[in-house]
Amino acid sequence: MALMKIPTLFRRTRQLETEIDDFLDKLSETALVFKHAVRLYLAGGATEEFEDRLRYANELESGADDLRRSIEAELYAHTLIPGSRGDVLRLLEKLDGVLNLMESALWSFSIEVPDVPAPFHPDFEALTDTAVNAVESLVLASRAFFRNIEAVTDHMHKVMFYEKEADKVGTKLKRAIFASDLPLSHKSHLRHFAEHIDNVADAAEDVADRLAIYTIKRTV
Repeated sequence: MALMKIPTLFRRTRQLETEIDDFLDKLSETALVFKHAVRLYLAGGATEEFEDRLRYANELESGADDLRRSIEAELYAHTLIPGSRGDVLRLLEKLDGVLNLMESALWSFSIEVPDVPAPFHPDFEALTDTAVNAVESLVLASRAFFRNIEAVTDHMHKVMFYEKEADKVGTKLKRAIFASDLPLSHKSHLRHFAEHIDNVADAAEDVADRLAIYTIKRTV
């Protein structure tokens, strides 16, 4: 006997579908901007090109906030998906938090202007790539939650994988930093930025944990 397919959450409004898609697009695009901006910083510091990426990340964050408020109003004004409305709003709030972490990290690079010695660049890049992979997998899992809930777990396990990889790379990077001959204040500053990036992967995993609960609630 064929299993009964769980219906999509988008049954009554194209506007809600479009706004949630746009919100997830902004999160995904912010992750790509974040990766590019960190590479630009490592290559040349807080250049105008880096600052341009920061401004773009700020625009994406503002746009995501506007969309989240619009989605909330749409859900309550038209009493849409009442059984899952609270979970959807909490999910969007958590996803927005991941976006905010990436923007905040870039602001910290711009304001504090850390001096990152060249030997640490490969691990900073690897840590950034892994954190961004976790975010991109989270976006795919979130899209599946709204459109094809059976596919959520196909993407969530990747979030967990990338978060663990980020922990490994981050630990390796911090060990290398503190094993160096740099002054302690410099070491502490670099560790701070490694943790900024690692926190993005941690936040993606936290959201994936919540998404797993919301998915179970919809499938029982």
